[in-house]
Amino acid sequence: MLCIYKRKLCKGFIFFKEIIVNIFPAIDLKDNKCVRLTKGKDNTTIVFNEDPVSQAKHFEQMGCKRLHLVDLDSAFGRRDINSRTVKKIRKAISIPIQLGGGIRNEDDVKFFFDINIDYLIIGSFSATEPDRVVNLSKNYPDKIYVSVDILGDRVMIKGWEQETTLNAGDVYKKYNESNIRGYVLTDIENDGMLSGLNIKLISKNIKLTEKKLIVGGGLSNYGDIINLLAINSKNLEGVISGKSYYVGKINLKKAQELINKNA
Repeated sequence: MLCIYKRKLCKGFIFFKEIIVNIFPAIDLKDNKCVRLTKGKDNTTIVFNEDPVSQAKHFEQMGCKRLHLVDLDSAFGRRDINSRTVKKIRKAISIPIQLGGGIRNEDDVKFFFDINIDYLIIGSFSATEPDRVVNLSKNYPDKIYVSVDILGDRVMIKGWEQETTLNAGDVYKKYNESNIRGYVLTDIENDGMLSGLNIKLISKNIKLTEKKLIVGGGLSNYGDIINLLAINSKNLEGVISGKSYYVGKINLKKAQELINKNA
């Protein structure tokens, strides 16, 4: 987590505005390997590391402050394939982990918090059973993110394979007054495409909530980071770096330095 204090002079007084921005490196698990998909499609798998535990350790050694971990098999309905690997990653690193993928009921939530996962990202369950997720947020305040996975103007669920009748605004209206920590906004059309962040989409969504917002889908270069920081929102918590890191487009340390300089 990067805390940057901006100084502003106003009528002889100096005020400091705290801006907190994160680069979240991603590990997407499939068959216990570290992979990346294109637009979230199951048949577009590229394996980047067959040892995701070592990859997680590498991110911690690089100075990353939190890991973004996704269980793709669970998201597609293939349960328990990666459970042992998730536990191994948790034991191998000390930095916080935010985990998503296939969390479909209260038992799943309890399981992951019981093995000391720090934050959970809930997608399908939050769209189909919002009242139950709101209740969960009372039991686990500031520990749950709700996924806002957008394709066109609709929220997608079940591994991004099923369209709902919801738009992003519907999700915010339901959860803005709850005890969730925030939202993870993903632009599915750009995910894994290295085509650039959809700044217009991010700007539109960040105005709909005062809760924390993490964004993903399309990060391609350092210009994207500059454009993201230009939104200048106090509730922008961070951006996910997946394929952009694995193919060498983004150096995480350099990205953090860029944020320090420009936030």
